Amino acid sequence: MGVKFIPDGYHTVTPYLTVRNAPKVIEFLMQAFGAKLSHDAIKRPDGSIMHAQVTIGDSHVMIAEENEMAKATVSTLYIYVPDVDSVYQQAIKAGGSNVMEPMDMFYGDRGGGVRDPSGNSWFIATHKEDVEPKELAKRAEAFHKQQKGKAA
Repeated sequence: MGVKFIPDGYHTVTPYLTVRNAPKVIEFLMQAFGAKLSHDAIKRPDGSIMHAQVTIGDSHVMIAEENEMAKATVSTLYIYVPDVDSVYQQAIKAGGSNVMEPMDMFYGDRGGGVRDPSGNSWFIATHKEDVEPKELAKRAEAFHKQQKGKAA
């Protein structure tokens, strides 16, 4: 039997973050989200991290320190957790900066967001309600009207 085209434990899409100060980002992910280092990092001759992997829940996140060929880019990731409010507080204590305090969202999640030391946004959510498509469209319209009113 041949090798599987997706290794065991992985999903079809795996985030790969190119960051500044990879060790600090990895430490943040460990403290904020309980990430586990999947294996020892592969280092470049200068000691910077060429490749590291952490596991958050059932998902892998690959991380590399920026270099001349691959500059750091800012990404946004969405992470589901059992208790958004406590994980948000944990992420702030771990050094994350506030993007949005947790609140109930029209699409059925309670969500908030933080920025990690390299500038990536992590939107943290707990799914609270399954919303049917017609109801979702109605709520989205009401949300946009409310937002438009705030901008005035």
